[in-house]
Amino acid sequence: MIPKNLPLKTPKPDIAEFNAILTGQKKNCRVPLVEYAFNDNLIKQFITVMLGRQWVEESVNHDAYWDNFIAFWYHLGYDYVRYEMCLPFPENTLNRTESSDGREVQQTWTNQHQGQITSWDDFEKYEWPRVSDFDFSTLEYIAAHLPEGMGFISCHAGGFYEHLSSIMSYEGLGISLFENPELVQAVVDKLGNSMLEFASHLTDLPNFAAIWQGDDMGFRTSTLISPKDLRRYILPWHKKQAELAHQKNIPYYLHSCGNIEAIMDDLIDDVKIDAKHSFEDAIIPVAEFQKKYGDRIGVMGGLDLNILTTESPEGVREKTRQTVTVCRVKGSYGLGSGNSIPFYIPAENYLAMVDELHTQNK
Repeated sequence: MIPKNLPLKTPKPDIAEFNAILTGQKKNCRVPLVEYAFNDNLIKQFITVMLGRQWVEESVNHDAYWDNFIAFWYHLGYDYVRYEMCLPFPENTLNRTESSDGREVQQTWTNQHQGQITSWDDFEKYEWPRVSDFDFSTLEYIAAHLPEGMGFISCHAGGFYEHLSSIMSYEGLGISLFENPELVQAVVDKLGNSMLEFASHLTDLPNFAAIWQGDDMGFRTSTLISPKDLRRYILPWHKKQAELAHQKNIPYYLHSCGNIEAIMDDLIDDVKIDAKHSFEDAIIPVAEFQKKYGDRIGVMGGLDLNILTTESPEGVREKTRQTVTVCRVKGSYGLGSGNSIPFYIPAENYLAMVDELHTQNK
């Protein structure tokens, strides 16, 4: 069932207000929508069924595809469009096709057992991509074609830790941290410099409003490598990227899945992130996180994916009301999913969350 208030006919995006709310500069106002990423199937349904626009694949008409992409974010009521791309770092990956609701979805996983770099010889032979060779035209098109009031938010797809553990593999990284820390430092420094150069290019795009970097550093009970190693190898690069953002007078938001409690103070006090995204009730509910850290940083998202996946639309609405009621009191909060909107979340549940938030903001 399509909510009667969606799509929004005349949205009024305000990216300056969005950032002011998340960074605590503006209080006692609306709770903005936030989302990290969407599966293409939901975008296609919204564009064709709810907006009545023709769906065009990017390979057929680049500009029309991205115009639809922008329209999706705009007519749902977001203040920004978020899209990310990355340098083609050679990584070992595994592929598998999964089926859901009669649809086949190609899934890709990183090979956690065998990396591209396991020795100094591998390091010397590794084909490091150059930022100067990267085609930024898609990102440039999005940034230059936003409706008035919207901002463009992006980052290098894949974070410092994520690419490090992909290039070396999770097992290989663990071994090298013990046996060859100098190699780990060399790899992460190569990565870091390339990603920082990439981010610098992004911040020069028109309407660029924030770096929202993804870097999953945890799992259900802990960080994926020791907090000590994260502080030594990974967090200094997040700090450099946050400094870049702040030099450009824009926020630095962080998406990081898993339990990263052990490094939260480092992320807030040293890295100086402006807001944290990605929450799972089994680790820490968003309201509990906000109660603990909400006086120091903004909080983004938090509606658990289990709720968005398994609840009824009315159940999603009820949880949305509860979350907004609690989190809007302290402020510096934007509502959205706890992670992103993958292919298995029912469209009616996602739309119920969005529609309910607009209702609560009236």
